[in-house]
Amino acid sequence: MIGRIPIQDIHPTVDCGRRPAKAAAGETFEISATVFREGHDAVAAGVVFTGPGGVRGPLLPMGELAPGTDRWGVEVTLPTEGEWRFRVEAWSDPVATWLHDAGIKIPRDLDADLMCEEGARLFDRAARAVRAADCGPSTGPAGGTVATGGPVSGRTPAARAAKRPKVAQQHVCGHRAALQAVAARLRDPEIDPRARFTVAQMPETAAMLRAHPLRDLVTRSAPRTVLVHRRRALFGSWYEFFPRSEGAIIEQGVAPKSGTFQTAAKRLPAVAKMGFDVVYLPPIHPIGHSFRKGRNNTLTPEPYDPGSPWAIGSEEGGHDAIHPDLGTFEDFDAFVAKTRELGMEVAIDLALQCAPDHPWVKEHPEWFNVRADGSIAYAENPPKKYQDIYPLNFDRDPKGIYEEIRRVVRLWMDHGVRIFRVDNPHTKPVAFWEKLLADVHTTDPDVLFLAEAFTRPAMMRTLAKVGFHQSYTYYTWKNSRSDVEDYLGELSHETSHYMRPNVFVNTPDILHEYLQHGGVPAFYIRAVLAATAMPTWGVYAGYELAENVPVRPGSEEYLDSEKYQYKPRNWVEAEREGRSLAPFITQLNLFRRAHPALQELRNLRFHSVNNPDVICFSKRLPGAYDTATRRHGLGDVVLVVVNLDPHNTHEATVSLDMPALGLDWQAEFVVDDELSGESYRWRQDNYVRLDPHIHPAHVFTLRAAAANQR
Repeated sequence: MIGRIPIQDIHPTVDCGRRPAKAAAGETFEISATVFREGHDAVAAGVVFTGPGGVRGPLLPMGELAPGTDRWGVEVTLPTEGEWRFRVEAWSDPVATWLHDAGIKIPRDLDADLMCEEGARLFDRAARAVRAADCGPSTGPAGGTVATGGPVSGRTPAARAAKRPKVAQQHVCGHRAALQAVAARLRDPEIDPRARFTVAQMPETAAMLRAHPLRDLVTRSAPRTVLVHRRRALFGSWYEFFPRSEGAIIEQGVAPKSGTFQTAAKRLPAVAKMGFDVVYLPPIHPIGHSFRKGRNNTLTPEPYDPGSPWAIGSEEGGHDAIHPDLGTFEDFDAFVAKTRELGMEVAIDLALQCAPDHPWVKEHPEWFNVRADGSIAYAENPPKKYQDIYPLNFDRDPKGIYEEIRRVVRLWMDHGVRIFRVDNPHTKPVAFWEKLLADVHTTDPDVLFLAEAFTRPAMMRTLAKVGFHQSYTYYTWKNSRSDVEDYLGELSHETSHYMRPNVFVNTPDILHEYLQHGGVPAFYIRAVLAATAMPTWGVYAGYELAENVPVRPGSEEYLDSEKYQYKPRNWVEAEREGRSLAPFITQLNLFRRAHPALQELRNLRFHSVNNPDVICFSKRLPGAYDTATRRHGLGDVVLVVVNLDPHNTHEATVSLDMPALGLDWQAEFVVDDELSGESYRWRQDNYVRLDPHIHPAHVFTLRAAAANQR
């Protein structure tokens, strides 16, 4: 049944509370709910968290998001990983009701003495509600010790201006005396009622009531859960490359020689120098021989064509083995160690499919689909055919398949892998993933899974809900301003409480026509958008060389795709000759690390531009709250303006949502372009001119006088 004070539409809530919402340690997000009651009496609301250790924190007051909407909210920051539970509490606020009525009556001398007496009684009650026990050590309502101010920080978003006071316990008893003093003053017959009333309106009185609210008809919602992961689940820069191409030797008339983990490790310092956090490796397992694909996905391979790494399995082993051309497990361990030494992590591909030569085909033929002619069915996505791949049938021996895949995952975890990029998870049962990811999380909550699910929205979102920490997105196909604004707005707000995007600018399978026809400026533009709008982005090797030739017109596949052949590149020569985007990518990644506003997902805001080929957005983390000015500091603010047309120069007027930047509407401020080094004085409406062949984008940081800050 509905509570005495209705509490509805709690956000974040996933599947009516059956599954947890997601956050990362230190990430700020909003909790909101609709709260109201009958009649005209005032209501209030707050949030109470219980941390991973079972410690219950203090009440975090919520503020009304917009007058008359009955929508209440508070921004919270959960500091540590683990499972957090929260309840929204709502109550009738007799003091606020009295302040409203008294503010009308007392100045008009209507029942002034009576109103003062009624207020005095409320403050007497508020003083008595400050328990004597609160004068001792700081304890939560459930008796668990909590830090002063509680385990979470909170900020009501109505004005973003009233952080919950962190009241030291030695002041609690002083609050009781102060509330009693307010009551005494309201009763003082020697003072005019209007003067008596002013003490109840003082900011100091309001602060005490926030710390110790007087609550009637308290109603509590059902609990909700927020699962807090490590920061890499939210923020990171990914770099994908094929180890077999790094150090590969290709000479005319001689059998090509594969690169190894040892030669690939020589590429790692350059990747780290570009500012990447995660090195993602496509499958590193033995590759099947039967129906092996040749160059450009042909069915007639040459004798030394290496085949697709996603055709996993041969007589040399399956998912639990390493391709002998790459080296040994000792070599892989050394590669992982070198990556960590350089401040990065290794992610490997978990592709649950088999080549016809995979050991599972002989050992467990019941795991596969058999056609009417008795042959095992290969993978198809008509008209595409993947003759070198057998998909698993998860409904045949589901227990056996699950146990084997869990063994494989844990084997790689034992070799230092803490991130898995999962290939085509949408072609496997959702229930399988929910069980596997929960199993791994129980023992190793730091292990992360990225869903490569370029599929329908319902499946993509459901995979995120059941446990995937990150998800591939449709970003590569969103290129117009309306598409970018709609889709990135959806990712940063509508689905942000359970689906974290990882926006790759390209993949071995996706070379969008925008990159094919846009030239080098297109590569700059897409990188700026991905790296500044989203906290996690990814690059497949070759992007920094602006590789843009498709296998045929109208195709998104690369000519001479690295999926089917070795592709060594001369990175040093390209950079020496000025043909590499590596310095620019480095600049972007270092900028991302330096600006915490870019490391958040839910703070993306778009601004108005009068040219459809120009887009403008901002990301902000407010500064500390100043009790003297009752304002938050400007904090970290990044403002990005991008020309989306890689061919032509565009001019536009950018009209800024000043409060979204933390500024007053009439403020003037300085913007520093981190790409060009230029600075400008800006206000609400500003002229821009962007030549894609010189500077296709402004990436601004803001400087403003304190008087202009909100």
